[in-house]
Amino acid sequence: MASLESGSSQFLFNSNVIDNTFDIYECNSLAGTEVPDYRRYSQSRRSSVPDPPPLPGTNFGVSRTCRNTKACISVPEEIQDSWNKLFLEGYQADVRVSADDGSDILSHSCILGIRSPVLRTMLEDARVQHGLRHILISGVPSEAVHIFIRFLYSSSFEQEEMKKYALHVLVLSHVFSVPSLKVVCINQLERFFLAPENVVDMLQLARLCDAPRLSVICTRMITEDFRTISLSEGWKVMRQVNPSLEQELLEFLVEVDTRRQERAKRMEDKKVYLQLHEAMEALVHICLDGCRTIGPRDQNLKGTQAACKFPACKGIEFLVRHFSACKMRVPGGCTNCKRMWQLLELHSCMCSTPDKCRVPLCRHFKEKMKQLSRKEEIKWNLLVCKVLESQGTISSIPQRRKFSSLKPSS
Repeated sequence: MASLESGSSQFLFNSNVIDNTFDIYECNSLAGTEVPDYRRYSQSRRSSVPDPPPLPGTNFGVSRTCRNTKACISVPEEIQDSWNKLFLEGYQADVRVSADDGSDILSHSCILGIRSPVLRTMLEDARVQHGLRHILISGVPSEAVHIFIRFLYSSSFEQEEMKKYALHVLVLSHVFSVPSLKVVCINQLERFFLAPENVVDMLQLARLCDAPRLSVICTRMITEDFRTISLSEGWKVMRQVNPSLEQELLEFLVEVDTRRQERAKRMEDKKVYLQLHEAMEALVHICLDGCRTIGPRDQNLKGTQAACKFPACKGIEFLVRHFSACKMRVPGGCTNCKRMWQLLELHSCMCSTPDKCRVPLCRHFKEKMKQLSRKEEIKWNLLVCKVLESQGTISSIPQRRKFSSLKPSS
């Protein structure tokens, strides 16, 4: 991994250039002498010279101030009340919005056109009766139309009304292209409406209304509780009406299950590599310093049974004692001896100082590694990298880099 270097940059500001203005006064004592009009000359000269560019950093400061100002805008409550009052009273309204049940809402074309480009187009083509443009919003209850038009005025709504008609208002926000209202509807549906009984219907509606967040939430809910949701009426209807969606959900379910199994396998492999790393530490600890009742011959052991800070020390101690006393010398005979041989060989792969190492057979295995084929060498180096990665510390990065350089290039 290449080292990261932070580049440095210098900004030079020329603060010595100052645009000074001078006042030219006419001297009355010079009678009869033609005095040139310096002011006229100065003005003509200024008109021919372009304005100096702004100092570096000026534009950045202005744009940052504008962004901060926009982010800190707060609409007072009385302003919202005024907009709600304008909506409720319909003062000087020039639009009549009708619903399917025949109810009308008096509105203002300037507000509707600004908030929704679709409504603007409808207003341009609307017929005029008695000085009022007339548009029809059909397919949803009149209460949903009322919530929709009110939100265009003040971006506010009644919580109880929104709970009842959030589905219809979501459709209106999509049809008339009001993104802020769509976000509100998705939040309301997620908090108060979404349930295993209707999640399939909600998923289909979310796709029709181009609501990706709601679609992801519904898909995740189906994945987590598939057994219950697959028995619901919504799933049965979807299977008949939209079989492609059912196939897509089943394939996604298989993919999620596969990823879950792969993640579990990676975690299990990481656990094994971590155990091997702890075994390497314990092996070096026993052969170098000694632990309790086992260690090198030149080390005075205390023989205490105090707990060791190396978690794998007890297991390695058992293997070492067994390895030194085992009488089964046939190839492939003793499992514990074979495991000890593998640990010693792995240590020799990881050891960088075989001449000074006190672990038995370290130099022997180092020489043996030189005779391995390229394929076997790569396998051992890959195992070493995995063991070092399980430690996850910065000190192990140089060692991982050294062994990873021996991997085959893809």
